[in-house]
Amino acid sequence: MTDPAPTPSGVPAAGTSLVLRGREVGRGPDGVLRPVVMAIVNRTTDSFYAPARRPDDAAALDAAHRAWADGAQILDVGGVRAGVGPEVDEAEEIRRVAPFVARVREELPDLLVSVDTWRAGVAREVVAAGADLVNDTWAGHDPALVEVAGAAGVGVVCSHTGGAVPRTDPYRVEYPPLDQTGPGVGADPRDGVLDDVVATLRAAAARAVACGVPPRSVLVDPTHDFGKNTWHSVHLLRRTAALAGLGHPLLMALSRKDFVGETLGLPPDERLEGTLAATALAAWQGASVFRAHDVLATRRVLDLVAAVRDEAPPRAALRGLA
Repeated sequence: MTDPAPTPSGVPAAGTSLVLRGREVGRGPDGVLRPVVMAIVNRTTDSFYAPARRPDDAAALDAAHRAWADGAQILDVGGVRAGVGPEVDEAEEIRRVAPFVARVREELPDLLVSVDTWRAGVAREVVAAGADLVNDTWAGHDPALVEVAGAAGVGVVCSHTGGAVPRTDPYRVEYPPLDQTGPGVGADPRDGVLDDVVATLRAAAARAVACGVPPRSVLVDPTHDFGKNTWHSVHLLRRTAALAGLGHPLLMALSRKDFVGETLGLPPDERLEGTLAATALAAWQGASVFRAHDVLATRRVLDLVAAVRDEAPPRAALRGLA
């Protein structure tokens, strides 16, 4: 690995790069490290964004191949809708995701595989099938999950839900500032949500490392919308640089989420532009990994931001020279 170049004047500090199974994710054959795209394939019939639903094996594999061709380095596979919906037990979740992970590993050996689950039993099965990362979007609800990741030497996502349990929606959740009388007086009063997210992610990441997960294989995710209202999620996007400073790769799962839709007054199928704007803002502030439904568009946005941050050269620079 090479030392990062100095950050240009006026550009926020770079975030921490991701390493999975000893591989620095995002570093190309040219030696340039670019932000990472994590594509989404949901083995469900009811996920909130219909085009991401791939219960059929052939369609799901086709989506994996297309994501790789479009520039994704990680494929995130989900077996259960994140929000409220019909019950899916552990055995059914394993049936939906573990054999598919094995097929992706066989057909696309260079594509890293993540599985979105909060269950340690599912994590154990998908790691055995070849998964490189466990995406625990429900903030350690099953405390044994991180132990599975540590024992296997795979990565783990530490998330924040404000105490919400799996498959529930937030209701009138509040995040008062941690200390209204101390040295934080005068800071943005909306930073209560940031305080809670930072404290939660710092503690979860420390436990993951203690369980054996390498520090740069621990992703931290503020988990927009989970246990938060739209004001909270917008503020966390505004404060991305503080999250990128936690010392672990920062995952941003922004794609077509409700906070984007509520901000713009749009349904999921009309949230692409808002998602890409949020992506550019987070990338500028040092986020490392982006979970995305729209891989090619996201890849292009991240490449442009990387060039402006002076982290990657333009693909061609002929204007005024040729």
